[in-house]
Amino acid sequence: MRSPRSGRRLSANSATPLQAPSDPLDLIERSWARFCDDRTLVRQGGRVVEVSPTHYLVGGLSGSARLGDIVELRGKSGRGRGEIVRIGPRDVMVAPFERAADAGIGDLVFVHGPLSVVPHAAWRGRVIDALGRAVDGGPSMIEGDARHSGEAVPPSALARQRVGTGFRTGVRVIDIFTPICFGQRLGIFAGSGVGKSTLLAMLASAEAFDTVVVSLVGERGREVREFLEDTLGERGMKKTVAVVATSDESAMMRRRAPDTAMRVAEHFRDQGHRVLLVVDSITRFAHALREVAIGAGEPPISRGYPPSVFTDLPKLLERAGPGADGAGSITAIISVLVDGDDHNDPVSDAVRGILDGHVVLDRAIGEQGRYPAVNPLASISRLAPKAWSDDQRALVAKLKAMIARFEDTRDIRLLGGYQPGADAELDVAVRQVPLLYEALNQSPADRPSADPFADLVRYLKPREKPHAAQQA
Repeated sequence: MRSPRSGRRLSANSATPLQAPSDPLDLIERSWARFCDDRTLVRQGGRVVEVSPTHYLVGGLSGSARLGDIVELRGKSGRGRGEIVRIGPRDVMVAPFERAADAGIGDLVFVHGPLSVVPHAAWRGRVIDALGRAVDGGPSMIEGDARHSGEAVPPSALARQRVGTGFRTGVRVIDIFTPICFGQRLGIFAGSGVGKSTLLAMLASAEAFDTVVVSLVGERGREVREFLEDTLGERGMKKTVAVVATSDESAMMRRRAPDTAMRVAEHFRDQGHRVLLVVDSITRFAHALREVAIGAGEPPISRGYPPSVFTDLPKLLERAGPGADGAGSITAIISVLVDGDDHNDPVSDAVRGILDGHVVLDRAIGEQGRYPAVNPLASISRLAPKAWSDDQRALVAKLKAMIARFEDTRDIRLLGGYQPGADAELDVAVRQVPLLYEALNQSPADRPSADPFADLVRYLKPREKPHAAQQA
């Protein structure tokens, strides 16, 4: 919509100018916009009839409300928003974005329709919440074209571009054993405290992307600034949009954050950008889905997870990947917090089947002081053949075989059962694998590796003994 005086575009959500009014004429424009918007003249409303710690029920909306509609609560404690998660014959259930306890019996509730998140190019360099509101102390977010604010769906299977171009992340263990292609979806699977967030931060610093979208779901509040300021830095933040929902926020905010991040990534993908989407973590997203679904009355079926969780996970993750012809791509790096170090828990098992590869972080490797604590034998990239040359593929196969031989005989060697010269292949593994592990060690403070295979060769080539060098 455009104002009658200046022709400036107005915000689709608020029907107000995108910039704060600075003179009386701007106030007149705002009033004009309100009366030009049918939604501000007539609204369907109801009243709160029941309140629980996580939800509240609203009577009078059953006939007009739809699942996923956003509602506004106007009560004695102020205003708040929520989302309709269940519709009954006499009332609807609302999961609030703020605290449900702020609602009171008889408070007014109005329907606003589906959530509208309309990204804009100016969002790069900003930090927002799950509803698209600025949380970095900067000005209000500028909205893009409202025509693209509907529910996003992935491109059809036959309309997508094919994945075929690899890129360097700068992390040697990833680029050698599980290389990534543009448009790939890769999972980082790890228990708590194994270095998952650190590895994600190293991958987020890759220079191959036009735009980076980071979704921090259920993270500790103190780690948000550390990740954005120390890891990404001022240079990295210039092309980054961060969507934050910390662990103390409501389940609805944690549930909405990955969807908002995906909408932002889809906006830039449609502009032709190569987008990197980092979600940390999808497990906390599943926990939020579970909390909302069980509160809405859905029965748990698998270790406390209701069936809708396993429907919503592919709905979200399938939206990443290569775009349609003429568009860019969304390369997704998804962290999976493995509950109890059980890599076959329901969420890990479901996500592993959706993604195009998985990197497994092993606690035992981290306890040995090797970081990133990636287990090359348990990790796989389904698109690695598109990134490797024939020589590199053959080399990686030999390296994995050598590592497997080294690890399988670890107990025997510790007990003194290994005799050099009895097994030539084992002799090579005993000599080379420790050097390989040393080559794969890398910290965020180290410079990214421009050519990981060349670095590997420098570590594995025979080293001259000191006394031999002195004699020469």
